This record gives sequence, C-alpha cells and structure tokens, in this order.
Amino acid sequence: MHKDWPQMAKELSGAIKEVRLGAPDVMKAFSAMAASATAEGALDARTKELIALGIAVAIRCDGCVAFHAQAAQKHGATREEVMETMGMAIYMGAGPSLMYAAQAVEAYDQFAAKA
Repeated sequence: MHKDWPQMAKELSGAIKEVRLGAPDVMKAFSAMAASATAEGALDARTKELIALGIAVAIRCDGCVAFHAQAAQKHGATREEVMETMGMAIYMGAGPSLMYAAQAVEAYDQFAAKA
C-alpha cells in the first residue's frame, strides 16, 4: 500500500513525547489508564491488543493502527488472528473499516517483517 507503519509509529512516538512534556498530568493519567486497561486479567495481552487493533480500524485512527499492530505482533498475534479481528472490525464498521482493515494488515506485516 502506501504507508510505512513502523516509521509512522517512530515519528508519532516523538510527537507524543512533546505532548507528554507539555501536558504531564494528563499524560500521566493516560499512561495509568493504559497500564490498567492492558494488564493481563481474564484476557491476555495478545487478545487485548487484537481488540485495540479492531477498534483502531473501526474508528479509523492511523496512529492507533500503527501502535496496536506493532503491539499485537510483539505479543505473539498471528496473521490469522489479525485477519479474524479485521473481519469483526469490518462487520462493526462497514465500508470505512474495510479500508482500514487493509491498512492494519499491511502494518502488521511490516512490523512482523522487521521482527
């Protein structure tokens, strides 16, 4: 396709650092929420990242796709699991989600190739 997802994640990390410096209290609270939401419980980290990737597709968030495709790959998600997750995202988000599902698979493949 057209996007370099690992590069996007790298560039966004720098931009997020600026927000973290500019709004430290908000970002501290956001980080605490993220840690709580992603902590293993009834669902493992891989499953939670697949859910986040599906939501990223449904809400059409490029940066979210980049970070959660990377995290899903790091937590051991398979391409088949990503594809099944994309099926659910398409079901929930219709046509626009199909466009983002294609991009999420591309992002996952790029991160997997670099691993």
